[in-house]
Amino acid sequence: MPNSKRAKIIILATAAFLAAACAAAGPQPDTRATGARQCFNAGSVNSFHALSDDAVIATVGANRYYQLDIVGTCPEIDWSTSVALRSTSGSSWVCEGLDAEFLVPSPSGAQRCPVVGVHPITPEAAKAAMARHR
Repeated sequence: MPNSKRAKIIILATAAFLAAACAAAGPQPDTRATGARQCFNAGSVNSFHALSDDAVIATVGANRYYQLDIVGTCPEIDWSTSVALRSTSGSSWVCEGLDAEFLVPSPSGAQRCPVVGVHPITPEAAKAAMARHR
């Protein structure tokens, strides 16, 4: 078999293998809007702004905002300066409720405040909500 023909077969076989591997891996979290659901990497959060003891706006990257709803209440979150968001989904992606929890320092130890809702919001809506809750 000539070398050029063998090279084409190897290239086609490699391409087929890679396509099959990608298909087998299944869908990956997407950082773009996909209907009402939008995912973000927990490590990409730049800041938090507590709206109340059960809702927080997270700034992700330069200009993406999410409202994160907390189960019950997390009384220390509205004044704490050192809040952490930890993914609980087994990956670092947060796409929906119960994918993450806030770790909030308190006098009795760290509070764990599970996130039950993840809602992407526009920059304008986020800035207006944060201005109302200063």
